Amino acid sequence: MSTAPAFRRYVALGDSFTEGVGDPDPTRPNGLRGWADRVAEVLIGGSDDATYANLAIRGRKLEGIVAEQVEPAVALEPDLVTIYAGANDILRPRVDLDALAATYDAALARLAATGARLLVWTAFDPGGSAIYRPVRGRFALYNEHVRESADRHGASVVDFWRLREYRDWRFWDADRMHMGPAGHQRMAIEVLDTLGVAHDLAPLDLADEATPSRREQLREDLAWARTSAAPWVHRRLTGRSSGDTVGPRYPALDRIPGLVLGATAPTPASPGGH
Repeated sequence: MSTAPAFRRYVALGDSFTEGVGDPDPTRPNGLRGWADRVAEVLIGGSDDATYANLAIRGRKLEGIVAEQVEPAVALEPDLVTIYAGANDILRPRVDLDALAATYDAALARLAATGARLLVWTAFDPGGSAIYRPVRGRFALYNEHVRESADRHGASVVDFWRLREYRDWRFWDADRMHMGPAGHQRMAIEVLDTLGVAHDLAPLDLADEATPSRREQLREDLAWARTSAAPWVHRRLTGRSSGDTVGPRYPALDRIPGLVLGATAPTPASPGGH
């Protein structure tokens, strides 16, 4: 069972990863749950005064996250801050990783100066994906910058690069860009374990792994290209973002509506993936 939370004022920063895209829940803001909500449910569940804010917005690049979220987070006087940023920059055709790292390092310094526990991520290893493998070197270099900054500022690190189970597509949404419910649940477990917070979360059951025929796989790939890849590329070419009309899910520290004290929120069964 979950124990009393170690943190009372948790603030989550970032992009779609932290907003919770890929983990739908129509009862929550933006229709999402996500790993950060799952973590907050544990922190809040056994306490009458723990609160949570989630400032993350999908599509944001690192500079946008820093400009829009860091100072509002500091103003909330958190005792726990999580931040994941940079993946949307790495996937662009051109990126100056050294400049990106310098901006990120300055942001981590600002957040660490609050005295809050600070937690960051390395990027996922795309070596198992034909789609993202060409930028694997960028991800690896970015990770070294993250580890160096984390050491400098006393931040804890969730080493996404080493979580090999995420090479299983059943942990991902059908868009192949965001984690699905099973991926968000697994990440919540990793975050809580890294923070040393006791919990009773368990991995979600995965659907039986299918072995599609070449024709079925081609059909799936074409559908993905039409419904996910093409819209993403079009937004990049037109200078738009999926988060242009989206606001933070929980802009101020608060309880999670509907959460029952003394228990974490129920965990739905995973619908599986492809």
